[in-house]
Amino acid sequence: MSTEITEEIITEENKELTEIVGAEEKISHESTLYAEPIAHFGSFTVTNALFTSWVVVIIIIVIAIAVKRSIKKIPRGIQNLFEILIEGAESLCDQVTNSRAITNKAFPVVFSIFIFVLINNWFGILPVGGFGLIEMTEHGKAFIPIFRSGTADVNGTLSLAIMSVLGANIFGIITIGLWKTINKYVNLDALGGIFTKIKKDPAVLMTAPITFAIGLLELVGEISKIASLSFRLFGNVFAGEVLLASMGAIIAYALPTPFMILEVLVGVIQAFIFAILTLVYYTISSMDHEHEGSEEHSKEGQVSGAH
Repeated sequence: MSTEITEEIITEENKELTEIVGAEEKISHESTLYAEPIAHFGSFTVTNALFTSWVVVIIIIVIAIAVKRSIKKIPRGIQNLFEILIEGAESLCDQVTNSRAITNKAFPVVFSIFIFVLINNWFGILPVGGFGLIEMTEHGKAFIPIFRSGTADVNGTLSLAIMSVLGANIFGIITIGLWKTINKYVNLDALGGIFTKIKKDPAVLMTAPITFAIGLLELVGEISKIASLSFRLFGNVFAGEVLLASMGAIIAYALPTPFMILEVLVGVIQAFIFAILTLVYYTISSMDHEHEGSEEHSKEGQVSGAH
């Protein structure tokens, strides 16, 4: 009896050991809001989203060099394709800016942003998620993918949004000047007009503070642009990746296919929206509102004089 009892105890212990070993061998992976680190260089951490963005930049550089080397007087192949794309994109930008001069200045930045965001969006749905690292964590082994869309990380989209808004204001400084750009947000001319125009127009005591306050609201609006641009792009791309992962967990091949096609279209749409909004910001920054207002007043005076 004692031998049978000891054998049963040993078998139970073996089962427990095998269960523990099996639990330790399980490799888990969950979609996280933050990008996972894959390498460290001193205090500098390289995340999978940052690494993917570097790869995208390399791809764009390679494509640009290939197109440049194939440029000929009579376009063929890839040169013909890119000329059609660029001509169509420029005509679309003209509809937003209403000026080919502004389009020629803003187009290189806007088109580069579109290509960068588009390739980054598509990287999240490419079948490269199997490449990754296995690291030990508190809960066991965890799989960390090497490639993750740079736009699925809020740090990446926030950097793009800051670059777009700051670039638009720098473009405004170059186009209409530093003083006029500053006066859009801190309208010192409106406050100064209280002392110069109060004799001719006493109503300036009411209009000037309102105009100054509107400028401060414009400054708040610039900050809200950064938030709306970054979170819109991040939310759509990250949600798409989570959706594809969820559908793939249910049925590995058949079910995710239509959703993958949908995400390809979503990637194009989100890149297009981000680029067009950037172009709109560039166009607004290049407008001289004071000049437009004086032109409108002169036109009204001409019409009233004619009548």
